[in-house]
Amino acid sequence: MKVTIRLRMSQADAHYGGGLVDGARMLALFGDVATELLIRADGDEGLFRAYDAVEFLAPVHAGDYLEASGEIVTTGASSRAMRFEAWKVISPRPDLGDSAAEVLAEPVLVCRASGTCVTPKEKQRLRPKGGADHG
Repeated sequence: MKVTIRLRMSQADAHYGGGLVDGARMLALFGDVATELLIRADGDEGLFRAYDAVEFLAPVHAGDYLEASGEIVTTGASSRAMRFEAWKVISPRPDLGDSAAEVLAEPVLVCRASGTCVTPKEKQRLRPKGGADHG
């Protein structure tokens, strides 16, 4: 199972000079992805236990559009090991005009991480093996 969200980094996300976005914002995005994964897998938001690794690979600025995705790679009785990536897909082009932007020909991997989430057994509401519950 894989989940992807896309959103634009705003001026409110910019924490450093030049409109640079704090790396902690990437971890917040991964937390949102993890929450959706747990809801889909267990019917509960669960808890983020720990990150095993985090790599910040390219700068993110206000105005950039990011796609953050994640997947569950291992499932235990209550633990869910996950892998995450965030890709920059659109960037502003202030050199061309105040509102100019462009879709990147090649998305840029800006951050990747792995971690473990937990859904306590008593909170798991597993779906029947027959498929998704749309009710």
